[in-house]
Amino acid sequence: MTPPPDSTGHQAFSLNGRHALVTGGASGIGEATVKELVRAGAFVWIADINRPAADALAHSLGSSRALTLDVTSPESIAAACAQLTRLDILVNNAGIGHVGSIEQTEPEDFDRLLNVNVRSVYLVTRAFLPLLLAPGSNGAPVGSVVNIASVAGLVGIKQRFAYCTTKGAIVAMTRQLAVEYPKTLRVNAICPGTVETPFVEGYLEKFHKDNKEEVRAELRARQPIGRLGRPEEVASMVRYLASDEAAFITGSLFNIDGGWTAA
Repeated sequence: MTPPPDSTGHQAFSLNGRHALVTGGASGIGEATVKELVRAGAFVWIADINRPAADALAHSLGSSRALTLDVTSPESIAAACAQLTRLDILVNNAGIGHVGSIEQTEPEDFDRLLNVNVRSVYLVTRAFLPLLLAPGSNGAPVGSVVNIASVAGLVGIKQRFAYCTTKGAIVAMTRQLAVEYPKTLRVNAICPGTVETPFVEGYLEKFHKDNKEEVRAELRARQPIGRLGRPEEVASMVRYLASDEAAFITGSLFNIDGGWTAA
């Protein structure tokens, strides 16, 4: 629900007139983020490798447009970047998972995780940086980047060697960019726990097809609040971090994990 304006008519957490791009924006946390940013008044580019899904989402929402984007391909990123003339908000959300210890993680698995989860954030952010740094871009004081990291970048999780490694890298990248561009770009990261998304469903189907509900119960139990997160809860934090109300926040990590990292 959109918050009501205050007595001066100001809309809290408004993104009116801002232009945003969300990678992996056609499903899961990305889809929820697109919806929330549109609700906040932004125009949103739904950047996804699944063009039909991105088109369908854009058609249902308005104030958005689908953009074919393979975040691992410099050519695809350059083609996407050429379609934009301004950008105020970049949400690096696209990513994949992997199950296995270091002994079970083959070099090709490790390289694939690094390519999709880390190198892509470098490539996408670097390509769109000139637009994000454009002075006064569409009325925004400074550009805003929100990286979707994970609690896996903050704590060790068994059987997640490659995934933990890549999400730890996103945490480091977030902090480095924040100190590199302290007055011209705000860069923050959200670290979700386990969230009810197609990403998690795919994991359960692939690795625990025969005991899916048992493992789902275990995933809930490891978060003290006793349930999985909702994509909309992460999306709300993206909206806040992209808004003027968060103007003094950069280089910060926000755990949305049901108390996981507090336990």
